[in-house]
Amino acid sequence: MTATGHSAGLNALSYVQTKVVPLRPDHLERNRIVAYNKNSNMGGAFDLLRTQVLKIMEENGWRTLAITSPTPEAGKTVLAINLAMSIAHHTTKTALLVDFDLRRPTVGACLGLPMDKSLNEYLADEAELQEVLVNPTLPRFVVLPTRKPIPLSTEVLSSPAVTHLISDLRERYNSRIVIFDLPPILSSDDVITVLPKFDCVLLVVANGMNSKKEIEESLHHLGSANLIGTVLNKAEPQNRSYY
Repeated sequence: MTATGHSAGLNALSYVQTKVVPLRPDHLERNRIVAYNKNSNMGGAFDLLRTQVLKIMEENGWRTLAITSPTPEAGKTVLAINLAMSIAHHTTKTALLVDFDLRRPTVGACLGLPMDKSLNEYLADEAELQEVLVNPTLPRFVVLPTRKPIPLSTEVLSSPAVTHLISDLRERYNSRIVIFDLPPILSSDDVITVLPKFDCVLLVVANGMNSKKEIEESLHHLGSANLIGTVLNKAEPQNRSYY
């Protein structure tokens, strides 16, 4: 299917080659995945973030977005999943979420996906790309999970195979936004190694967890990247009246 044909048929997508896996609402709720139901009022923050992110990306012709955080437990994976789902609900875009946290992959587990074939098999030349993609019964949403940690992750992320994969995922459909869940930027060299391969990056900071020094150090490492914003996660919601 060509990119033009894909765009024209967004509302009638059928996943012929992609494995379709139903998601369990109770599992999603336990993992704080709230954007699955587009009618839920809990997804409002992600819809707002989606609008802001897509506006910047469309203005610049960007289609690949990396998401990272200074340290673990900032909630970047949960944010990445909810943002991708929110984009998928946006009728002019498809969203592909890739688990590139090769040291500690959790996207598949958060969604409750069976992962008999995943990025692990693709990078080991044991599966084709279409065999490792999953559609979690949400229109315009596809996931490329990683089943288990990948040794020598920095070397893998700097390899020609990963460069080719990122390019292939970006160029195949011009209506697609590809979101890559990266490791925390201060935990290893992985992010710095792979960051130049993406159009832009979003930094997720955990309220009360990340120190000023960690945030400043992260921003320093992201200095040469197209940083489109910083998200303050785990903050207490403010009660706002209508007036």
